[in-house]
Amino acid sequence: MFLKFVFRSLAAAAALTILTTTTRADTFGTGASQFTLDFVAISGSSNPTPAQTTAGNLDGFGIVEYDYRMGVHEITNGQWDSFKAELDVPVTGAPSSAYDRDFHDYGTGTIDVPANCVSWLEAAQFVNWLNTSTSHQAAYRFTGTQGTDDYTFATWDAADAWDGTNLYRHKDAFYFLPDEDEWFKAAYWNATSETIQDFATKPGDTLHQGNGSSGTGWNYYDNGYATDPYGAWNVGSGSEELNGTYDLMGNNGEWLESPHNDPSYGVGSSRGQRGGDLYDGYTHFLASSRYGGADPTYETGGLGFRVASVPEPGSITLLACGLVAALTWWRCRKQ
Repeated sequence: MFLKFVFRSLAAAAALTILTTTTRADTFGTGASQFTLDFVAISGSSNPTPAQTTAGNLDGFGIVEYDYRMGVHEITNGQWDSFKAELDVPVTGAPSSAYDRDFHDYGTGTIDVPANCVSWLEAAQFVNWLNTSTSHQAAYRFTGTQGTDDYTFATWDAADAWDGTNLYRHKDAFYFLPDEDEWFKAAYWNATSETIQDFATKPGDTLHQGNGSSGTGWNYYDNGYATDPYGAWNVGSGSEELNGTYDLMGNNGEWLESPHNDPSYGVGSSRGQRGGDLYDGYTHFLASSRYGGADPTYETGGLGFRVASVPEPGSITLLACGLVAALTWWRCRKQ
């Protein structure tokens, strides 16, 4: 009887393990404001070599030696509106220039297109809410009263910082903005061939709109826009990318937690941006060799963000939990 229970416990744990290694949706909010975010697993078991990351103007990008999850899609305007409704206080703070622009509607839809005109500081508040609304530690530190003009971004002490060095992200955060290495690896690292790709395309796909073999390509300007009227398209409308994401190349450019080449972590330091957007007319902006940044207060159409996360429990953890449950049951029976 005991062995049968152990087998059932381990089988259940194994089934859960299978679920955690595929695309997984996390749920947030309540009622009419409820939404889900899909994530894909990015493994830390393989990485570019230092020689690969220093070739072709890559400047060392893409080495991430831990497992994490990358958001499949950019955060949509509908998800942003749900966050604002759930927060129940204004998304505001200091400096006011980070909070003074509204969503720009291109006329192509407003719910499932990516949020835009979002500053880095606004994106940080969104991510914090993802954490705190699901009983996790806030990723980013703010001082003052949320919803008022004195709500101000600050950095963590080294004791609370991610890896003891990333003063932006708290070490216990579950959701966060991807830093440049995490974003780069999810986009361009091909673990099968162990190469850094120039673009985030699946084998056989081209970069042009309408003729990707796994979908309709990417939304960026190239001898004509991908939508009519031109503008952002609904997230997931284009081709699936190398590691299971959509729109890392085009649609919206995306905020990064921090730029790889600036480890200073100053409150007002430039934050990284990658991905190109619907305005970009050259494939250069979609390439692994391209990177840029802006002040964290910057807001513009064509710039949004996506969210990353720590991984779900792995197989060893789940199998151990199953065994512990079985042993606990057996001890209780013997008593």
